[in-house]
Amino acid sequence: MHSMDFEEFLWAEGYTSTQIEDLYRHMLNVQPLSELELRVMMEKFKDYMILGGMPEVIEQFIENKNFSGTLKIQRQILKDYEEEDWLSDAGIINVCHCMNLPELPLRGNYNPDIFRVYFADTGLLIGSLDDEAQDDLRKNHNFNTYKGTIYENIVADTLKKAGYGLYFYKNEKSTVEMDFMVRDTDSLIPVEVKASDSATASLNNLIASEKYADIKYGIKFAAKNIGFNGEFYTFPYFLTFLLKRFLAEKAEGSK
Repeated sequence: MHSMDFEEFLWAEGYTSTQIEDLYRHMLNVQPLSELELRVMMEKFKDYMILGGMPEVIEQFIENKNFSGTLKIQRQILKDYEEEDWLSDAGIINVCHCMNLPELPLRGNYNPDIFRVYFADTGLLIGSLDDEAQDDLRKNHNFNTYKGTIYENIVADTLKKAGYGLYFYKNEKSTVEMDFMVRDTDSLIPVEVKASDSATASLNNLIASEKYADIKYGIKFAAKNIGFNGEFYTFPYFLTFLLKRFLAEKAEGSK
């Protein structure tokens, strides 16, 4: 079953290509969204995180205009997956490989024995949580202690749906660790996912150090508006689905 991405969810919600293009223009121009736009889109994205992209779940949500019945469908899908070889056959996971060194190329520069596993549909990750968490999530959009895991998973899910391979980096001493690594035509780009507005020591280290010549700037996804501090771009989580287009156009413009 094809899991819908956030753009497809927005289409199902009635958003137009013009509205999505406006989001991209803000991103490309590094122009912050209005407080209203940011708040509305964050709420839509939280809906999407809770629901995931399974068409049956989205259809139920759109039809009822609430979360009624969606958890039942998610748990039935999880049960169906458990009855088959769900890890390899059902495509329910995304594997993220650990890079040997933070340098290009990505492929061939990783240890096949060290990896992280993410749900390929974040709604199914949420559907596997306990009933108390479900009440808080669906009534209040309150992700509580799960928020770090959920935001990291949704970014992994979105990057994969955008066509990226998944890679992360962690040095032997764990003093430098980066959630994801992507690339444009000639740069390696560290991508950090923050559940809070805490320090970004590893991101700053990777960008500033002369040891990492392939890294020229970074990306931070957080519950923050669009911005650039001269070292890394900050984007709200919901713009992850536009990252590949942004990086391609940015690289083309720098030639």
